[in-house]
Amino acid sequence: MSALQNFKRAGHSPTLFAAFLYFAFSCCIWVLNGALAPFISETYHLTPAQKGLMLSIPIMAGALMRFPLGVLSQYIGRKNATLVEMSLIAVAMLYGFFMVKSYDDLLAMGVLLGIAGASFGVALSLGSGWFPPQYKGLAMGLVGAGNVGTAVSVLVAPPLAQAFGWQTVYGFAAGAILVPMIVMVVFAKEPPDVDAHASLREHAACLFEKDGWAFSLIYGVTFGGFIGLTTFLPTYYYDQFGVSKVQAGQLTMLAAFMGAAVRVVGGWLSDRWGGVNMLTGVLVIVAASLAAVGMANGSLALTTLLLIVCFAALGAGNGALFQLVPLRWPAATAVAGSMIGEVGALGGGLVPNLMGLSKQHAGTYAWGFVVFAVLAVLMLGVMRVMQIRWTRTWAEKGGRARRAAAQADEPVHYQRA
Repeated sequence: MSALQNFKRAGHSPTLFAAFLYFAFSCCIWVLNGALAPFISETYHLTPAQKGLMLSIPIMAGALMRFPLGVLSQYIGRKNATLVEMSLIAVAMLYGFFMVKSYDDLLAMGVLLGIAGASFGVALSLGSGWFPPQYKGLAMGLVGAGNVGTAVSVLVAPPLAQAFGWQTVYGFAAGAILVPMIVMVVFAKEPPDVDAHASLREHAACLFEKDGWAFSLIYGVTFGGFIGLTTFLPTYYYDQFGVSKVQAGQLTMLAAFMGAAVRVVGGWLSDRWGGVNMLTGVLVIVAASLAAVGMANGSLALTTLLLIVCFAALGAGNGALFQLVPLRWPAATAVAGSMIGEVGALGGGLVPNLMGLSKQHAGTYAWGFVVFAVLAVLMLGVMRVMQIRWTRTWAEKGGRARRAAAQADEPVHYQRA
């Protein structure tokens, strides 16, 4: 209990909660088209490839918008940037409610949903900005647990769509975003840390290093897999097993909630076991479970169990990777994390497209799962090669934090001049 009290005293808990709520509502809205996909597909009679494109656009747009939102936060502050973003989300939801009349309008709506997906870097920086370095990892993990918003979306949106119509759900979302806006205005305070005020050159600096690309590609599997599969699974359950639209959302929720809940546990275990060791186990489990899902497409119970295991691994992997980020970039954690999060999230856009193309051209979704499993194996190989140097320079064996006495061996970090 004293450790928790020390953590709370070290930072500003109301800002941490406001950042979590902001990220949770943003994630909820980001995957809204995925949650509504069975209803939308029925309305417009979409092909598998069209479904894949529709579901991938919000993910890709959200990843690409993270950097502009981060830049905006440099000039107006992170708290103000969140309020601007949430205002734009409300306008986007009203566009969906009043203006979506065709498939092309739906694709435009996907781009607007990407506004909600831009929240990751600013949310983590705002929530962890009040905390000293030894607590930043935990603070970032708690804000990152806002991924649970994806589970809420696939659970709540289908019953609302069934009762009121799927476009009306956009209208409900426009009203719901007022809740985190009010909390942000009343409780959050702009953090005093310098890290968030890095230059554009410093924001991109980690991507000029092999470590930055390695982290981004691994995150493309862990977080990309999490958000991409969460968006796609309602469609998969509905098409593959013939369950109702509401049941498809409920089954997806089981997996998505597991992935969000285990993220904090993954970071905590990584502190003790090592992020590299944790990610090794994660990528093995992800690859094996996804390959098994591809072969178990006749069994609803087995598929659901395998997906829960897969999402638990993906969530633990997200926590494990961000246990390593502060070790590699201790003076620029939020900057590096924001850029890695942006590039990594692009991986999520591959998943719905892979699945749609697999179904349309091979007649089965199985190959989409298999291809993503192969990507997980490739990232495992990349990490195992890279970790040889990591454990000689900035981390202990297995990816644990080095003792203070060994900090002289750290690589050069990007700091403000």
